[in-house]
Amino acid sequence: MSTAGFDELLVAPEFLADPYPLLHRLREEDPVHWSEAIGGWILTGYDDILVSFKSTSHFSNENRLGKATAYLSPEKQANYKPFEDHYATKSLLHSDPPDHTRMKALITREFNVKVVEEMKPKIQETVDRLIDAVQARGSMDIVHELAAPLPISVIAQILGVPQRDHHLFQLWADELLAFQGVNKPSEKDLQSAQKAIVAMRPYIRQMIEERRVQPQDDLISKFAAEEDAGGRISEVELISTCVTLFVAGQETTISLIANTLYTLLAHPDQLALLRENPALLASTIEESLRFESPVSRQPRLMKDDIELRGKKLRKGQMAFQMLNAANRDPAYFTEPDKFDVRRENNKHLAFGYGIHFCVGAVLARAEGAIAIGTALQRLPNLRLVAPKADWDLGKRNSRVLRSLHVAF
Repeated sequence: MSTAGFDELLVAPEFLADPYPLLHRLREEDPVHWSEAIGGWILTGYDDILVSFKSTSHFSNENRLGKATAYLSPEKQANYKPFEDHYATKSLLHSDPPDHTRMKALITREFNVKVVEEMKPKIQETVDRLIDAVQARGSMDIVHELAAPLPISVIAQILGVPQRDHHLFQLWADELLAFQGVNKPSEKDLQSAQKAIVAMRPYIRQMIEERRVQPQDDLISKFAAEEDAGGRISEVELISTCVTLFVAGQETTISLIANTLYTLLAHPDQLALLRENPALLASTIEESLRFESPVSRQPRLMKDDIELRGKKLRKGQMAFQMLNAANRDPAYFTEPDKFDVRRENNKHLAFGYGIHFCVGAVLARAEGAIAIGTALQRLPNLRLVAPKADWDLGKRNSRVLRSLHVAF
């Protein structure tokens, strides 16, 4: 197949609905593939993606999303200054060492195993309340009635957002995710993202100012205290990092919960194994993270030239780590297209690798285990209403369901 042929398929709705056949072909035929349609290099091999995680001197996180307007004319680019300014600001997900190291040390302290362990009763309480609301009905939409409200409730409580405003952060997160995954997003998606940024940043700035005057038992109060005490994180870095935490704290966990329940229901033999042995829940979650990776692709901005598999990746170009391809690489996973809840030695890259390993992984796993375990326990004869998955084709860097209707 010609390069142009691959390009047509990479932006087709069919690819977003079922990306794996094409990803396998790319890995075999052109593992470092330049896509004009997406606007960057497509990396599909586990080893090459590992290189891109390790080599931060070449594959950079700094301003990797702000370059999404570069394909526009200078006149049109001028309309997106708030967008470009936001992504040019260093934050946890948009920085390299040493700035990344400094910020991650501060944030990891608040998302460690001990802290998450203390949060589990609150997570369980939220899950029980969500299931209580639907149990008598005998049916529900897993995405909208469990998978989405849980992480927004949890991350909002952690950061200190009042209940009445939770829906705003869900809306803003959706708008900020829609343009990602390609380097040539539509102007409609860019406008939506900028609108979210213009609304979200002042909201968070006001929260910081309020916590300086009247600290509370929440993360923004702790971050504001750090900023005031020693300048370990500046206000602009703090605002951008809070935006990141709200967005990343929702989407990955929504995907993890809904994707796992869908995949289990679509593989009744594996669901039966889990029901017979509930201790398999942890390995089930890891297998789901591998099999239907919540983050399907991640962009990196080339900071310097590098040669990879005979291809010259140039400074200023974009490279997309296709995590869903790495996690089905047969060089690392036996029968990679098989969903196996008993899989061992499961070294998937769903949460990244090395210094860019997801700071919220412990929390996401805890939320996923409680939500999935409770749903399977409390909803007898849980079954799909429709066998075909309703994947959200508007979010290109996320593998997330738009809805998941079940009966019980």
